Amino acid sequence: MFVLVEMVDTVRIPPWQFERKLNDSIAEELNKKLANKVVYNVGLCICLFDITKLEDAYVFPGDGASHTKVSLGFFDDILIPPESLQQPAKFDEAEQVWVWEYETEEGAHDLYMDTGEEIRFRVVDESFVDTSPTGPSSAEATSSNEELPKKEAPYTLVGSISEPGLGLLSWWTSN
Repeated sequence: MFVLVEMVDTVRIPPWQFERKLNDSIAEELNKKLANKVVYNVGLCICLFDITKLEDAYVFPGDGASHTKVSLGFFDDILIPPESLQQPAKFDEAEQVWVWEYETEEGAHDLYMDTGEEIRFRVVDESFVDTSPTGPSSAEATSSNEELPKKEAPYTLVGSISEPGLGLLSWWTSN
């Protein structure tokens, strides 16, 4: 099971790395710090996928390194098909969200799966597509009204939330 998290950290870049691109230096330092490490309340960090926000860098007195606050995030190419949701589930056309019809002794309760909510899911499948650019062939070069190819995500996960403890984190939080 994977848990996707967004973290905020301040990264120290030593002066000898100033000649490199800032994103490359930050990614390297973050991977040194977090990759293959266990983080409290998160679990094992695999690797950095993306830097979602960079703030201003500061140089502190007595230290020639720059310190930059960054937000780290994961990718959006995760698909959870309808048959892999908690069952019984339905799509609410008016709200444009999926709803888990949770049964209790007191009756059914609708638990909405709102967009942007944090979830816990199990990875069922993964797909890697080589999206390396290729040069046009001579026949393609002469055609001017050709359709643009559909952009594919280079890496996609297929997940499931159909087991106890999976789904929106707010469903499983104890008071």
